[in-house]
Amino acid sequence: MVKKKPKKFSAVKAVKANARERVGQPKAERVIEDAPREERRKTKYKPTLGEILSSED
Repeated sequence: MVKKKPKKFSAVKAVKANARERVGQPKAERVIEDAPREERRKTKYKPTLGEILSSED
């Protein structure tokens, strides 16, 4: 049998585990979906006269 290596100590994981014992598990996060980037972004340039005239047709 191959021996398992002991896991490397991580202070961050130890602190988080200690906090979970004292306070309890944090509540699950609710994901709020944002609008896609293209819709949020304003146009960079004003439309040209040709674009305005072609869109009216």
